[in-house]
Amino acid sequence: MKILFDQGTPVPLRRFLGDHEIVTAFELGWGTLQNGESLHAAEAEVFFAIVSTDQNLRYQQNLSARRLAVLVLMTTDWRLIRQYTDYVAQAVSLLTPGDYIELSFPPPPMAPAPEPKSGS
Repeated sequence: MKILFDQGTPVPLRRFLGDHEIVTAFELGWGTLQNGESLHAAEAEVFFAIVSTDQNLRYQQNLSARRLAVLVLMTTDWRLIRQYTDYVAQAVSLLTPGDYIELSFPPPPMAPAPEPKSGS
């Protein structure tokens, strides 16, 4: 899968998603795009999913008609995220087009696979 890391997503996480093609917004020169613009651009470039740390994304954008899966990490703290890279990789592997999933850190004890939420 082709996955876009939005600004704020810790770049070292890409090493733990080895089965996927990871591209950052910075690498594409999209660092100045606002949320709606980056979502449109990602869909136009046929990205399967976007990984973001923007916790307000679902409130700022209408995600219901998106083909793009959205995974929101509820922290930007790489020191915390790196302890749960398997949790993130599992969530990514379960994404389907149009999903919206928020991942909290640390994950709840005995956390089942994250369930998609419907877009706003």
